This record gives sequence, structure tokens and C-alpha cells, in this order.
Amino acid sequence: MEASAFPLTCTTRLTISPPLSAQRRILLLPTSRSTSALVLRRSMSKDEPLIDGLPKEYYDDEWQARQREKTKELHRLRQEEEEEEERKVEEYREIGMRLKGYPEEDVRKARKLVSSLIRAAEEVEEKIEEAAERGELTELLLMVIWNRLDLARRDDEKDAVRSLDLLYRRVETEILKREASPAMRLLNDLLNMHDGFDNEGWLKECKKHMVETFPREDPFSILVPAGFDLDKHEGPLRPPLEADNALLRVDFVREVDALLQEVRYEQDLLQSAQGLDAESVASRLKQQEKQRTIHQVEALLDLAINLQW
Repeated sequence: MEASAFPLTCTTRLTISPPLSAQRRILLLPTSRSTSALVLRRSMSKDEPLIDGLPKEYYDDEWQARQREKTKELHRLRQEEEEEEERKVEEYREIGMRLKGYPEEDVRKARKLVSSLIRAAEEVEEKIEEAAERGELTELLLMVIWNRLDLARRDDEKDAVRSLDLLYRRVETEILKREASPAMRLLNDLLNMHDGFDNEGWLKECKKHMVETFPREDPFSILVPAGFDLDKHEGPLRPPLEADNALLRVDFVREVDALLQEVRYEQDLLQSAQGLDAESVASRLKQQEKQRTIHQVEALLDLAINLQW
């Protein structure tokens, strides 16, 4: 019996399956998609679905913790800014209340005068003197300048602070000069004559100015008015009217001596600041400037005591 050969009619490709252990290894190999899913699900609960369009950091606990810290910091900064703004508003309100006790019309005129002085630039000295002659240099004017200066300091406007500070000092000096006694006005004029270098030349000029200011104190000038001729017995018998307002040397000496005693007492109470910080250095420089002025006043007092015509 012959064996007949049956041709293979099955065209299906036979694939050889790998062993079971190899299949397990293949199934456990992560793909790129499965890796992202594992990272995203690290901080997710099993029931929370993935949302398309959100960054993967959204599901990261560490990233969310950092974001919460940033949010807290932003809230803190915003609160600080609001508190600073509220503080400034309160300060501005306080500055505005300083002028509440003055008449509105006077405040308006004072503000107008301050604006004109600021615009005067190089002519500010003349404007101040003209205002002083009109009697417009008052405490209210100083308060208006101080308010502007305070606002400029709070807004850190350095140029405005410098200009307003100089204006305040100049107006204050002019007011004090107008209110001071003749002796103090003369002392101020003599001190302003010093150029800071030639001390001997300054003393000569001061002596000349004193001789022209103080009335003569010789016996004839005391008993006989100036201009009266003793030989002919002719001339005015009454002193001129302006002689009533003349500054006597003895009055100048008395007031300057009292001023020096007061200043020396204050200087003895003050202790020189120690240290190399900016505040200590500035304090020492200020004390040195006061000492130089005191020495100049002492020299003027000695000059007035020993003055000879």
C-alpha cells in the first residue's frame, strides 16, 4: 500500500511563542506612555482620573507644595504693600491736619508765597527780603514749607528735599533776624562777614563796623551832643531822634556774654559721640562747627570790650 502525500494547504504563518518567563519580562517593560502615567499617578488617588491638558506637575506633591509656599509669600507681600500704603495715607492725612487750625485764606496765601519763592530760583533772597518787609514771613509760612519738605522726604525726592530744606532755613533765619534784638542782629551780621579763611582781616572789618555802629563813649560825646561847638557854643543841643535807637556797646557786650554763658552750659551737658558710624561722625562734625562759632563769638566779645575809637 502506497502512502499518499498530502500537500500542506494551510498558509497560516506559524509563530513561535517565547517561553512564559520571557513573556512576563516583555509585559513588565514600561513604554513611554506608561512611564508618564506612573509619574502622573504618583500623587493621585486610584479613583482620580487624569485630566487632559493639565501639566504633569499638577499631580506632583512637591510641586504643589512649592506653589503653595509661593502663594503664601505673594499674600504676605501684598499685605505688606497694603499696610505701607495705609501708613502713607495716614501720614499724609496727619500732615494735612497740621494746617487745620489756620484760616483757609491765610493758608492759601502762604502756599502761594511758597510757590513763588520756589520759582524765584536765584532771586529767592530778594523775594524773601521783600516778603519780610511786607510782614509775610510768619509761622504759618514755615509750617507750609515744612509740610512740603516732609512730603518730599517721604516720597524720597532728593532734589526737592535739598531745595526746600535750604528755603526753610533761609526763611527761618530771616524771621529770627527780624525778631532778634539789635545786639543779636549785629552779632549775626559780624559772623556772616567771616569768609572762613582770613581771621585777622575779618576782625579788622568787624572793628571798623563796630566803630561805625556804637556811639562814641568819650566824655565830650556823653555830655555834649555830636555837632556842638564848645568854643563857639553853637550847634544842636538835642541829640538826633535816631540816637534813641542806637545800640550801645555795653548792651552788646551784656547780651553776647549772656548768650555765651548759655551756650557753654549746653555744651558742657552734651557728650561727644564716640564711634565711626555715620551718625557719630556727623554729630562730631556738628559739635566742631559749634565750637568754631563759639570761638568767633568770644573773639567778637573781646573786640567789643577793648574797642577804642
